[in-house]
Amino acid sequence: MIIRALTDVIKKHLSDEKAIILLGPRQVGKSTLMRQLSPEFKGNILWWNGDEADIRSLLASPTASLLRSMIGKAGTLVIDEAQRIENIGLCIKLIVDQIPGVKVVATGSSAFELANSINEPLTGRKWEYQLYPFSFEEMANHHGLLEERRQLNHRLVYGYYPEIVNNPGEEETRLKQLSGSYLYKDILTWERIQKPDKMEKLVQALAFQVGSEVSYHELGQLTGLDNQTTEKYIDLLEKSFIVFRLGALSRNLRNELKKSRKFYFYDNGLRNAVINQFSPANLRQDIGALWENFVISERMKYLAYHLVNCNRYFWRTHAQQEIDYIEERNGVMKAYEMKWNVNTHAKFSKTFLEAYQGTDTKVINPDNVHEFLL
Repeated sequence: MIIRALTDVIKKHLSDEKAIILLGPRQVGKSTLMRQLSPEFKGNILWWNGDEADIRSLLASPTASLLRSMIGKAGTLVIDEAQRIENIGLCIKLIVDQIPGVKVVATGSSAFELANSINEPLTGRKWEYQLYPFSFEEMANHHGLLEERRQLNHRLVYGYYPEIVNNPGEEETRLKQLSGSYLYKDILTWERIQKPDKMEKLVQALAFQVGSEVSYHELGQLTGLDNQTTEKYIDLLEKSFIVFRLGALSRNLRNELKKSRKFYFYDNGLRNAVINQFSPANLRQDIGALWENFVISERMKYLAYHLVNCNRYFWRTHAQQEIDYIEERNGVMKAYEMKWNVNTHAKFSKTFLEAYQGTDTKVINPDNVHEFLL
């Protein structure tokens, strides 16, 4: 059993009165984590699933008395696929406020629907966490750092989805299934996308542009979508945990790019499945982009699981000076370059270092990546 990094974080809040909301992509193990934690839950456990029509029907017009009768003597209520329940925020609010002694734990795979349904009703009443595919740190803790370093080339190509990690030899078949219609299920269900083929083209275009600046206009030309629709679709892809963005750092210099953005995939395997490219890492033309996506997505998991709040950017000027990744925390900046070749010596822009004095710099390569991700 692979222990998830959030296990101890969630355990700390099982005894208080606030609801626990666990968001994340489909198939990353949210339900599995709940089952692993269930011995820690208080009292009898009641499990509801938002995929079940009778649950959705009963909760369409929730009242405290209805919920009290449905919950009975349970001490913990687990709601899986909570995003499928229309009034989920109101339901949880009523339980937290009016049914003392019941701990609510809800999981959801569709951030845009669940988050919109819970944020306002549950202000001050919830602990919210995000679960991602397995992380470098979780796997290193599971079978040791040495073994995980040996697996690095494999992870760059096939990623960390639990189903992929747990079924060696079937990576390509399972990733293709994962990246098919199932990947877009939430988006297609909730947003009634009129042109799913163009959504697919958009995801492919983003996959080819990992680590590069993205222009909505160029993406629109590639996919046949107008700028506004392109921006809307990308927003949905972000909210359903397929991609995430880095914005450009811009404060001091006239020639800094101010409105640029880069997009990364939460998982390398998913990115490679979208473009049907599973060549070994040492034969890849896109190894630089793969490495950058891997390191930045793994760092994002690390920061989220360790509850580290910081601003994250990339930096570039019109003169093509660039830094891959920057973190700013409590006014202190650290700048990083991602290099797959351990013999490559990266030079950090003098323009940047003069404009942002006191910034620490570091090159992240396969030899030292564990220091960055553990």
